[in-house]
Amino acid sequence: MRTIDWVTAAARPDAASAGADDAGWIELIDQTALPGELRVLRIATVAELIAAIRSLAVRGAPALGVAGAFGVALAARQFAGDPAGLAAAVHEIETARPTAVNLARGVRRAAALLPGGSSAVLREAYAVRDEEVASSEAMAVRGADLVSELCGTRPRLLTHCNTGGLCTVTTGTALGVVGELHRRGALAGVIASETRPLMQGARLTAWELARWGVDFRVAVDSAGPFLMARGDVDAVILGADRICANGDVINKIGTYAHALGARRAGLPFIVVAPESTVDSDTPGGAAVEIEDRGAAEVTTLSDAVNPAFDVTPYDLVTAIVTDRRLIRLDRGDKP
Repeated sequence: MRTIDWVTAAARPDAASAGADDAGWIELIDQTALPGELRVLRIATVAELIAAIRSLAVRGAPALGVAGAFGVALAARQFAGDPAGLAAAVHEIETARPTAVNLARGVRRAAALLPGGSSAVLREAYAVRDEEVASSEAMAVRGADLVSELCGTRPRLLTHCNTGGLCTVTTGTALGVVGELHRRGALAGVIASETRPLMQGARLTAWELARWGVDFRVAVDSAGPFLMARGDVDAVILGADRICANGDVINKIGTYAHALGARRAGLPFIVVAPESTVDSDTPGGAAVEIEDRGAAEVTTLSDAVNPAFDVTPYDLVTAIVTDRRLIRLDRGDKP
């Protein structure tokens, strides 16, 4: 099942069959309901999509890019004949969350086709979706090859947040590599960092690993560096929400601590993300707006600081694996 897709009353069409009469809607897995319930949301308006993005019903940089592109297709139909309303809707989708670069890129790609009509927009949105599917498959193979090269047979991996099919359309980024290693019989097991405060690791990564039959354990976030130092981990592998021109990695809060732990323990720190997450227009992490999601997700007893992401400096990253290339930052490569 795909994490997110466009659906019509007849079927799930593709780019070649998109036409003026294919009015439809977005269907996506509601990730706030997992692991207790596999719930699919039907998104028929721009307001519903923005609510799904902001509530993290749909999340993960690649999936957000697809959501953004399909969102423009929704807007083109919802605001047909209302140029001002359409422009406002496109802007609101693009800015629904500020940190992951894929959302804005997906919106801009689809919006560039608005002069050609709603069918042209939908065809471009399908292209964004299909590219992410192909990207996940390519990253899984390239990343698995790298892990085997760096760690030998049957490594023990630590991962953070959720980077499986739930964050893309199918397969995943870093967790796609884990799945590929598992299929090869070349994986000893996984430690999934719980990823507070919304527990994407304990809820979503654990759910995906269990479905795949991968041997795993969940660890509290702060245990990661100690587990590395104790010798329970052979490498850290995770995703990214934005990769800057200098190689700085913007990812879920807690990533920086794991990178520091990996460096101290002498372990590979591997980032897996599609080319659509590489932002050559942003020089470094200091230039990125980091989303703060407010105190309510952390505590009801006091005020709190709740950055959703952090910045891992490029010199702590061993390698970045994309769908097109391997970037060895430890050897001086740059994105």
